Amino acid sequence: MPFTLSKILALLAQPSSVLVICVLAGLWLMRRDGSRLGRRLAWGGALGLLVCGLFPVGNLFILPLEQRFASVPRPAQSDRVAGIIILGGFEDGWVSAGRGGLGLNEAAERVTEALRLGLRHPEAKVVFTGGVGGLLARNTGAAEPVAAFLMDGGIAQDRLVLEGRARNTYENAVFTRDLVEPKPGERWYLVTSAYHMPRSMGLFRKAGFDVIAYPVDYRTRGAEDLMRFFERIPQGLMRLDLAVNEWLGLLAYRALGRIDELFPGP
Repeated sequence: MPFTLSKILALLAQPSSVLVICVLAGLWLMRRDGSRLGRRLAWGGALGLLVCGLFPVGNLFILPLEQRFASVPRPAQSDRVAGIIILGGFEDGWVSAGRGGLGLNEAAERVTEALRLGLRHPEAKVVFTGGVGGLLARNTGAAEPVAAFLMDGGIAQDRLVLEGRARNTYENAVFTRDLVEPKPGERWYLVTSAYHMPRSMGLFRKAGFDVIAYPVDYRTRGAEDLMRFFERIPQGLMRLDLAVNEWLGLLAYRALGRIDELFPGP
Protein backbone atom coordinates (compact mmCIF):
# COMPACT_ATOMS: atom_id res chain seq x y z
CA MET A 1 0.00 0.00 0.00
CA PRO A 2 1.47 3.42 -0.93
CA PHE A 3 2.74 5.39 2.06
CA THR A 4 0.57 8.47 1.45
CA LEU A 5 -2.60 6.41 0.96
CA SER A 6 -1.97 4.47 4.16
CA LYS A 7 -1.61 7.70 6.14
CA ILE A 8 -4.82 9.17 4.69
CA LEU A 9 -6.81 6.00 5.40
CA ALA A 10 -5.45 5.87 8.95
CA LEU A 11 -6.50 9.48 9.52
CA LEU A 12 -10.03 8.90 8.24
CA ALA A 13 -10.41 5.66 10.20
CA GLN A 14 -9.65 7.23 13.57
CA PRO A 15 -12.72 7.09 15.83
CA SER A 16 -12.49 10.80 16.63
CA SER A 17 -12.42 11.64 12.92
CA VAL A 18 -15.38 9.37 12.18
CA LEU A 19 -17.44 10.89 14.99
CA VAL A 20 -16.65 14.47 13.97
CA ILE A 21 -17.56 13.65 10.36
CA CYS A 22 -20.87 12.25 11.62
CA VAL A 23 -21.62 15.46 13.51
CA LEU A 24 -20.75 17.67 10.53
CA ALA A 25 -22.64 15.52 8.04
CA GLY A 26 -25.66 15.46 10.34
CA LEU A 27 -25.65 19.22 10.76
CA TRP A 28 -25.39 19.68 6.99
CA LEU A 29 -28.33 17.34 6.36
CA MET A 30 -30.40 19.07 9.04
CA ARG A 31 -29.72 22.47 7.54
CA ARG A 32 -30.57 21.28 4.04
CA ASP A 33 -33.85 19.51 4.67
CA GLY A 34 -34.18 18.88 8.41
CA SER A 35 -34.01 15.13 7.85
CA ARG A 36 -34.30 12.59 10.66
CA LEU A 37 -31.07 10.98 9.44
CA GLY A 38 -29.27 14.28 9.93
CA ARG A 39 -30.47 14.58 13.51
CA ARG A 40 -29.46 11.00 14.26
CA LEU A 41 -26.01 11.49 12.79
CA ALA A 42 -25.40 14.76 14.63
CA TRP A 43 -26.63 13.57 18.01
CA GLY A 44 -25.03 10.15 17.61
CA GLY A 45 -21.66 11.67 16.75
CA ALA A 46 -21.86 14.12 19.65
CA LEU A 47 -22.81 11.35 22.08
CA GLY A 48 -19.99 9.18 20.73
CA LEU A 49 -17.46 11.97 21.31
CA LEU A 50 -18.69 12.36 24.89
CA VAL A 51 -18.71 8.63 25.70
CA CYS A 52 -15.39 7.81 24.02
CA GLY A 53 -13.78 10.90 25.53
CA LEU A 54 -14.78 10.35 29.15
CA PHE A 55 -15.40 6.61 29.50
CA PRO A 56 -12.45 4.12 29.46
CA VAL A 57 -13.21 2.88 25.96
CA GLY A 58 -9.66 3.59 24.80
CA ASN A 59 -8.23 1.59 27.71
CA LEU A 60 -10.40 -1.36 26.73
CA PHE A 61 -8.75 -1.41 23.30
CA ILE A 62 -5.17 -0.62 24.34
CA LEU A 63 -4.85 -2.92 27.37
CA PRO A 64 -4.62 -6.22 25.39
CA LEU A 65 -1.86 -4.68 23.26
CA GLU A 66 0.12 -3.60 26.31
CA GLN A 67 -0.35 -6.88 28.15
CA ARG A 68 0.82 -9.02 25.21
CA PHE A 69 4.54 -8.75 26.02
CA ALA A 70 4.31 -7.41 29.57
CA SER A 71 5.63 -10.64 31.12
CA VAL A 72 8.78 -10.90 28.98
CA PRO A 73 11.80 -10.97 31.37
CA ARG A 74 14.29 -8.10 31.19
CA PRO A 75 17.97 -8.93 30.53
CA ALA A 76 20.12 -9.77 33.52
CA GLN A 77 23.31 -7.85 34.24
CA SER A 78 25.32 -10.93 33.25
CA ASP A 79 23.61 -11.37 29.87
CA ARG A 80 25.70 -10.43 26.87
CA VAL A 81 23.63 -8.15 24.62
CA ALA A 82 24.63 -7.57 21.00
CA GLY A 83 22.42 -4.57 20.45
CA ILE A 84 19.57 -2.35 21.57
CA ILE A 85 17.17 -1.08 18.90
CA ILE A 86 15.16 2.06 19.63
CA LEU A 87 12.12 2.62 17.43
CA GLY A 88 11.50 6.27 16.57
CA GLY A 89 8.25 8.02 17.31
CA PHE A 90 9.28 9.61 20.62
CA GLU A 91 11.14 12.50 18.99
CA ASP A 92 9.88 15.75 17.49
CA GLY A 93 12.33 16.58 14.74
CA TRP A 94 10.56 19.80 13.81
CA VAL A 95 10.87 21.23 17.32
CA SER A 96 14.40 19.89 17.74
CA ALA A 97 15.52 21.60 14.53
CA GLY A 98 14.07 24.95 15.60
CA ARG A 99 14.83 24.95 19.31
CA GLY A 100 17.95 22.83 19.61
CA GLY A 101 18.39 19.78 21.80
CA LEU A 102 15.97 16.88 21.49
CA GLY A 103 12.24 17.56 21.50
CA LEU A 104 10.32 14.65 23.03
CA ASN A 105 6.66 13.63 23.12
CA GLU A 106 4.61 11.29 25.32
CA ALA A 107 6.62 8.25 24.14
CA ALA A 108 9.88 9.60 25.59
CA GLU A 109 10.43 6.41 27.62
CA ARG A 110 11.59 4.73 24.43
CA VAL A 111 14.83 6.69 24.53
CA THR A 112 15.23 7.16 28.29
CA GLU A 113 14.79 3.44 29.04
CA ALA A 114 16.99 2.49 26.09
CA LEU A 115 19.69 4.76 27.51
CA ARG A 116 19.40 3.03 30.86
CA LEU A 117 19.66 -0.37 29.17
CA GLY A 118 22.62 0.79 27.12
CA LEU A 119 24.52 1.95 30.19
CA ARG A 120 23.84 -1.37 31.91
CA HIS A 121 25.25 -3.28 28.91
CA PRO A 122 28.29 -1.35 27.62
CA GLU A 123 29.12 -4.11 25.12
CA ALA A 124 25.91 -3.52 23.14
CA LYS A 125 25.45 -1.46 20.02
CA VAL A 126 22.70 1.16 20.36
CA VAL A 127 20.61 1.56 17.20
CA PHE A 128 18.14 4.33 16.50
CA THR A 129 15.76 3.78 13.59
CA GLY A 130 13.30 6.45 12.51
CA GLY A 131 12.85 8.91 9.68
CA VAL A 132 10.12 11.38 8.81
CA GLY A 133 6.88 9.41 9.11
CA GLY A 134 4.22 12.12 9.17
CA LEU A 135 2.06 12.81 6.13
CA LEU A 136 2.63 16.57 6.29
CA ALA A 137 6.09 16.44 7.88
CA ARG A 138 8.97 18.24 6.26
CA ASN A 139 12.58 17.10 6.17
CA THR A 140 13.05 17.21 9.94
CA GLY A 141 14.62 13.89 10.85
CA ALA A 142 15.81 13.56 14.44
CA ALA A 143 18.64 11.02 14.15
CA GLU A 144 21.34 13.57 14.97
CA PRO A 145 19.59 15.07 18.05
CA VAL A 146 18.87 11.54 19.30
CA ALA A 147 22.54 10.59 18.87
CA ALA A 148 23.64 13.73 20.71
CA PHE A 149 21.24 12.95 23.58
CA LEU A 150 22.54 9.39 23.90
CA MET A 151 26.17 10.51 23.82
CA ASP A 152 25.49 13.16 26.47
CA GLY A 153 23.93 10.37 28.54
CA GLY A 154 27.11 8.29 28.40
CA ILE A 155 26.85 6.16 25.24
CA ALA A 156 30.14 6.20 23.30
CA GLN A 157 29.89 7.37 19.70
CA ASP A 158 31.40 4.17 18.32
CA ARG A 159 28.48 2.22 19.81
CA LEU A 160 25.83 4.22 17.95
CA VAL A 161 24.17 3.09 14.73
CA LEU A 162 21.74 5.52 13.10
CA GLU A 163 19.05 4.64 10.56
CA GLY A 164 17.19 7.78 9.47
CA ARG A 165 15.16 6.70 6.42
CA ALA A 166 12.38 4.52 7.83
CA ARG A 167 8.89 6.07 7.60
CA ASN A 168 6.97 3.24 9.25
CA THR A 169 7.56 0.13 11.34
CA TYR A 170 7.89 -2.14 8.34
CA GLU A 171 10.79 -0.03 7.08
CA ASN A 172 12.23 0.10 10.62
CA ALA A 173 12.50 -3.69 10.57
CA VAL A 174 13.86 -4.11 7.04
CA PHE A 175 16.31 -1.21 7.07
CA THR A 176 17.66 -2.08 10.52
CA ARG A 177 18.16 -5.72 9.58
CA ASP A 178 20.12 -4.72 6.49
CA LEU A 179 22.17 -2.19 8.45
CA VAL A 180 23.29 -4.28 11.42
CA GLU A 181 23.30 -7.74 9.76
CA PRO A 182 22.48 -9.72 12.94
CA LYS A 183 24.12 -13.11 13.41
CA PRO A 184 22.39 -16.26 14.71
CA GLY A 185 22.48 -16.51 18.48
CA GLU A 186 22.96 -12.78 19.11
CA ARG A 187 20.69 -11.03 21.60
CA TRP A 188 19.11 -7.90 20.16
CA TYR A 189 16.56 -6.03 22.27
CA LEU A 190 13.76 -4.03 20.66
CA VAL A 191 12.65 -0.99 22.67
CA THR A 192 9.30 0.54 21.81
CA SER A 193 5.96 1.43 23.40
CA ALA A 194 4.15 -1.55 24.91
CA TYR A 195 1.02 -0.99 22.80
CA HIS A 196 3.20 -0.99 19.66
CA MET A 197 5.18 -4.10 20.55
CA PRO A 198 2.94 -6.82 18.99
CA ARG A 199 3.03 -5.21 15.55
CA SER A 200 6.74 -4.42 15.84
CA MET A 201 7.68 -7.95 16.88
CA GLY A 202 5.64 -9.42 14.04
CA LEU A 203 7.37 -7.23 11.48
CA PHE A 204 10.88 -7.90 12.77
CA ARG A 205 10.21 -11.65 12.85
CA LYS A 206 8.90 -11.59 9.30
CA ALA A 207 12.04 -9.69 8.26
CA GLY A 208 14.15 -12.51 9.71
CA PHE A 209 15.43 -10.46 12.64
CA ASP A 210 14.89 -12.41 15.87
CA VAL A 211 14.68 -9.58 18.39
CA ILE A 212 13.66 -9.71 22.06
CA ALA A 213 10.85 -7.46 23.26
CA TYR A 214 11.63 -4.67 25.73
CA PRO A 215 8.27 -2.89 26.16
CA VAL A 216 8.19 0.60 27.69
CA ASP A 217 5.86 3.62 27.69
CA TYR A 218 2.82 1.90 29.20
CA ARG A 219 -0.35 3.98 29.00
CA THR A 220 -2.32 1.83 31.46
CA ARG A 221 -1.56 0.54 34.93
CA GLY A 222 -3.44 -2.70 34.41
CA ALA A 223 -6.94 -4.14 34.41
CA GLU A 224 -8.09 -1.57 36.97
CA ASP A 225 -7.86 1.09 34.27
CA LEU A 226 -10.88 -0.50 32.60
CA MET A 227 -12.90 1.32 35.27
CA ARG A 228 -10.86 4.55 35.24
CA PHE A 229 -12.59 7.49 33.59
CA PHE A 230 -10.79 10.29 31.79
CA GLU A 231 -10.82 13.81 33.18
CA ARG A 232 -10.91 15.50 29.76
CA ILE A 233 -12.60 14.44 26.55
CA PRO A 234 -9.47 14.89 24.34
CA GLN A 235 -7.55 12.46 26.58
CA GLY A 236 -10.00 9.64 26.02
CA LEU A 237 -10.29 10.30 22.30
CA MET A 238 -6.50 10.33 21.87
CA ARG A 239 -6.19 7.03 23.75
CA LEU A 240 -8.88 5.42 21.61
CA ASP A 241 -7.39 6.75 18.37
CA LEU A 242 -3.99 5.39 19.37
CA ALA A 243 -5.33 1.93 20.15
CA VAL A 244 -7.56 1.65 17.09
CA ASN A 245 -4.71 2.79 14.84
CA GLU A 246 -2.58 -0.03 16.24
CA TRP A 247 -5.27 -2.67 15.69
CA LEU A 248 -5.85 -1.42 12.15
CA GLY A 249 -2.10 -1.57 11.57
CA LEU A 250 -2.08 -5.22 12.63
CA LEU A 251 -4.98 -5.99 10.28
CA ALA A 252 -3.37 -4.17 7.38
CA TYR A 253 0.05 -5.76 7.78
CA ARG A 254 -1.52 -9.21 8.12
CA ALA A 255 -3.53 -8.65 4.95
CA LEU A 256 -0.38 -7.51 3.13
CA GLY A 257 1.55 -10.54 4.36
CA ARG A 258 4.07 -8.47 6.31
CA ILE A 259 3.36 -10.31 9.56
CA ASP A 260 2.57 -14.02 9.98
CA GLU A 261 0.08 -13.65 12.84
CA LEU A 262 -2.73 -11.21 13.40
CA PHE A 263 -1.72 -10.75 17.04
CA PRO A 264 1.95 -11.69 17.54
CA GLY A 265 2.87 -12.76 21.04
CA PRO A 266 5.89 -13.97 23.06
